Amino acid sequence: MSGINKVILVGHLGKDPEVRHLEGGVTVASFPLATSETFNKEGKRVEQTEWHNIVLWRGLAEVAAKYLQKGKLVYIEGKLRTRSFEDKEKVKRYVTEVVAENFTMLGRKSDFEPTGGNGVQTKQDEVYSDTMGGDDGDLPF
Repeated sequence: MSGINKVILVGHLGKDPEVRHLEGGVTVASFPLATSETFNKEGKRVEQTEWHNIVLWRGLAEVAAKYLQKGKLVYIEGKLRTRSFEDKEKVKRYVTEVVAENFTMLGRKSDFEPTGGNGVQTKQDEVYSDTMGGDDGDLPF
């Protein structure tokens, strides 16, 4: 039996997506996402915020770069990935990221200009296949 690695988050972007272009023209975008929850502690309302590192690849990264910006509310589906690297002092560090497989922009209709729709929903496979061989290069929405 194989395991399940599924993450669903709804939160606000902590900053604009950082976009990089790797060898072979592969696009990657990343940004921090804040999720908050409130609860009562000793009769006082307390808000707790968690920060998540979000990573998007290829066509999905290009859509995110075009439409997402700091403060926007977004629904993210993806999976957890932990990777390691060596810092400048040669110390091994670990970072856990959410690799997004699709996202949906949430909020007011006016937040999505110029599309004017009630949300932009994208899925990795749809965007990837469209941008890799579509006739006119338009995105699937």
